[in-house]
Amino acid sequence: MAAVKPVEYPTIDTERLHLRLLTLQDAEEVRRHFADEEITRFMDIDPCKDVKEAEEIIQYHLDDAGCRWGIYDQTSRSFMGTCGYHYLRTSDGELVAEIGFDLAKDSWGRGYMTEAMQAVMRFGFETMKLTMIDATVEPDNIRSIHLMEKLGFVKASELQEGLVYFSKRREQ
Repeated sequence: MAAVKPVEYPTIDTERLHLRLLTLQDAEEVRRHFADEEITRFMDIDPCKDVKEAEEIIQYHLDDAGCRWGIYDQTSRSFMGTCGYHYLRTSDGELVAEIGFDLAKDSWGRGYMTEAMQAVMRFGFETMKLTMIDATVEPDNIRSIHLMEKLGFVKASELQEGLVYFSKRREQ
């Protein structure tokens, strides 16, 4: 796999949301968010115990070729969750990135993540020129599986490493 050239990740605004890259100054909000066991339940991290752990999460994404946007309410600017790309790679001449997302419980069921993901995917396909976006979801994470299907991702017929694998190709 070849190295992926750096990308400049912008602030993204939608009708109801403001997405901006997380910085270390966001550590306390990130700590509070990821301290909730229901949010980390299906993630590969334990609930956040302190600000240092939140800083490590943010730094991981700052050092990665991908990104992690904080999701904020467009009006109040209150923190609602995160989403972004990681594991950017080229494979067989295609540019691929894995997408990840999480949302605060009080925002579930209101279409916020659909709105955020549509904007992030548009940026990925149109600006980053991704050929494909993929995602892995825990089999019991029904909300995320439903979101992937709603966004037009194709579900693999078999589990991969115990996870449901989804992919979506750029429309030609």
